[in-house]
Amino acid sequence: MTRTVFPVLTVLLMLIWSPLTVAQAADLGQPSGNVILTVSGNISNTNNGQVAEFDRTMLQQLTQHSVTMPTPWTEGPTEFEGFRINDLLQMVGAEGREAVATALNDYSATIPMADLTERDVLIAMKMNGQPMRIRDKGPLWVVFPVDPGTGELSVLDRDRMVWQLNRLTIR
Repeated sequence: MTRTVFPVLTVLLMLIWSPLTVAQAADLGQPSGNVILTVSGNISNTNNGQVAEFDRTMLQQLTQHSVTMPTPWTEGPTEFEGFRINDLLQMVGAEGREAVATALNDYSATIPMADLTERDVLIAMKMNGQPMRIRDKGPLWVVFPVDPGTGELSVLDRDRMVWQLNRLTIR
C-alpha cells in the first residue's frame, strides 16, 4: 500500500503545485520596455527563469508614496516618489536574511531584511516630481527615512542609499 500511495501523492502534489507556480509567475507580468530592475536570489515569483525583471511601467503599478527630506547629495529638502521596497519584496516572494542592493556601477550595500520590511524604505523613481535619469542618480534610488528625532539620515542609512539601483539579490 505504501508503494502505491507515495507515487500517487507525489503526482497529486505536482499537479496541484505546478499551476500555482505558473499562476504566481504570470502575476508579475512581462516587461514591455527596458528592464530597469532585476530581483534574484531567494524569491518564489519570477517572470524570466529564476529572476524577476521589471520595467518602469511595471514598477509604477505598485502603490506610490512620497517623502520630502534633505540628503547630503541634493540641494535642500528633496521630494522622492516611488514604491515601498517591502511591497516589491512581497510581490516577488522574497525570503531571506538580507538583500544586496547593487547599482549600475557595481556599488553595492547589504541591507538586513528586517530594515527593509519594518521601515518605510522607498525605491524612488522620481525626484522633485521628475523621473530620475541616470545622470540624476536614477532610474532608481533606495531611500531610507530620516531619523524622526534629528531629521537627518544616520551614517549607516547614508551608506545603504544606493542610487542608480538596477539589481536586488535576496540572500
